[in-house]
Amino acid sequence: MHIVRYALDGRAYYGILESNRSTISRLEGSPFDGLHRTGNADRLADARILAPVDRPRVFGLAYNYRAHSQETGKADPQAPVLFMKPSTAVIGHDDSIVYPHDGEIVHFEGELTVIIGKQGRYISEADALDHVFGYTCGNDVSDRVVQRRESAFGCLLAGKGYDTFAPLGPAIVTGLDPSSLRVITRVNGTVRQDASTADLVFPVPATIAYLSRFMTLLPGDVIMTGTPAGVGPIQVGDAIEVEIPGIGVLRNDVKAEHA
Repeated sequence: MHIVRYALDGRAYYGILESNRSTISRLEGSPFDGLHRTGNADRLADARILAPVDRPRVFGLAYNYRAHSQETGKADPQAPVLFMKPSTAVIGHDDSIVYPHDGEIVHFEGELTVIIGKQGRYISEADALDHVFGYTCGNDVSDRVVQRRESAFGCLLAGKGYDTFAPLGPAIVTGLDPSSLRVITRVNGTVRQDASTADLVFPVPATIAYLSRFMTLLPGDVIMTGTPAGVGPIQVGDAIEVEIPGIGVLRNDVKAEHA
């Protein structure tokens, strides 16, 4: 099931994208409270697709693909390397990534992204997927100069936390097996990343179990599961696509910030 959050006539709704991919069956309220159809149908062509969750908590994982660790000269982590992005970093499909006016080296990072649907603490790996509502595409945009400066002192925030640095979408898809999904990233039509989530150091169940040791996970929380090898720079004017077959294509252009 493909669930989209969208704007129509000045209001935001959730809906189920029907198999014809042109009609949205509107839902009552939030899908995290249940998939209750209103009986209204909207045309996708009349709607603007929004980020799939409004102002979520965003958790990220660094160095969660072995090949990516190797290309950055890092050893495989012994435990998940976690960071957070502010909710103001989140944008949706077809929104613009804003290249900071003082940015020097900004990279794309295509990722499978988990949307939590059921609250939990101390979740076991065996039960972890029961707490997942669905999956979407994500792009963990990162300013490498700021990130390296922070990393030297053991933190990750500002370099990954600029406004617009967490594109998500286009839809939340339920019922997927996250263990072997293909993640493809293109820049201006050229494939730059192509890998499988089978190569994750810490798969989705392990990540959820680890996070929930320390904090309660809430419906609508977002977990960006890490990026494969092939990350690289973006520039103003670029078009970035993150595709996960079975979910769709998250597309964002890059525009300059006007300070």
